[in-house]
Amino acid sequence: MDAAKTGGDVLFVLMGAVMVLAMHCGFALLEVGTVRRKNQVNALVKILSDFAVSTLAYFVIGYTVAYGVDFLVDAKTLVGKGGPGFAAYGYDLVKFFFLATFAAAVPAIVSGGVAERAKFWPQMAATAALIGLFYPLLEGSVWGTRFGLQAWMTGAFGQPFHDFAGSVVVHAFGGWVALGAVLHLGNRRGRYRANGSLIAIPPSNIPFLALGAWVLCVGWFGFNVMSAQTLDGVSGLVALNSLMAMVGGILTSLVVSRADPGFVHNGALAGLVAVCAGSDVMHPLGALVTGGIAGLLFVWAFNKCQIDWKIDDVLGVWPLHGLCGLTGGLLAGVFGQEALGGLGGVSMTAQIVGTLGGAGFGFASGLAVYGLLKTTIGIRLDQEQEYKGADLSLHHITAYPEEDAPGM
Repeated sequence: MDAAKTGGDVLFVLMGAVMVLAMHCGFALLEVGTVRRKNQVNALVKILSDFAVSTLAYFVIGYTVAYGVDFLVDAKTLVGKGGPGFAAYGYDLVKFFFLATFAAAVPAIVSGGVAERAKFWPQMAATAALIGLFYPLLEGSVWGTRFGLQAWMTGAFGQPFHDFAGSVVVHAFGGWVALGAVLHLGNRRGRYRANGSLIAIPPSNIPFLALGAWVLCVGWFGFNVMSAQTLDGVSGLVALNSLMAMVGGILTSLVVSRADPGFVHNGALAGLVAVCAGSDVMHPLGALVTGGIAGLLFVWAFNKCQIDWKIDDVLGVWPLHGLCGLTGGLLAGVFGQEALGGLGGVSMTAQIVGTLGGAGFGFASGLAVYGLLKTTIGIRLDQEQEYKGADLSLHHITAYPEEDAPGM
């Protein structure tokens, strides 16, 4: 019976890992559809390469930092044939795969913020540092027992910090890292006129943008539902809450943006980002409101960043992941309360401390990693490379070589 349960859990988590892996295709297509044509190849190569670098860093260092488990043992031990006490390794292997896809979402988030002017190899170095060390410190503190954070939260506030599927651990952390990176990089050349007014750069391909958003939305149900990590912990409430939050984000962004396609598709993602933390404890109507608030926040914050604050975050990853993730962490403490139809077991004070702490740690990590790289090897393309585009400058081919080559 135990063997059947373990096998079922392994298959369950493996399916979740594959669904979240597919989300990285969504990240890539969303960036391809948003950036200019001369930077589309770079977006594709970055997302795939970031995934490889982050997985390796997480395998060698990060997973050990977060959970104290490493895989530097013989293969018999890894598959549970090394003697008594080793059977759990088979589950740990797929759990690693699942959580590695979460970890890789952090550089995928950052990629959208630094698009069109970031050097390639320094970005890979930043990914290795972030996923090898900084992200696992937060992950192990919130989702593990490392460093005694959750024990302290429980003792101080009566409940641990609640972040079921990563509104803060993954999204807020990644979004606030991205803000630090964007501030170090500076704005794209030609983004603002001498008087400070914005020069519009529309998305290059709305169908790609929409397809990326759809792939992310579908994969998100693996991201959230499979965060239970065992079959007996799976909850239909998580699935329904994810759906309702997505709908809430779509509807509010649809109205306030006057049906702008970029905002509508990102509004769906904003709702899903925000509901991750409390998807297992909210009532569906609470999830709907959470998603609706996130959709409004994304549209407002994206426009404020680009127009008023002069922060050239290309895909709006700080508003989408940083601010909506932060909002989701806080709202888990609101709509998770039994008085508002939730299941309870959450502390508003713990949610405030944990959410602000996670976002602040992400921002400090982004400033530190990208600041160090900026002062040592540089993080920005030169003026000619940026003008030509990252595709030709870094990869020596465009997304449409036949169209771009004269006489062909």
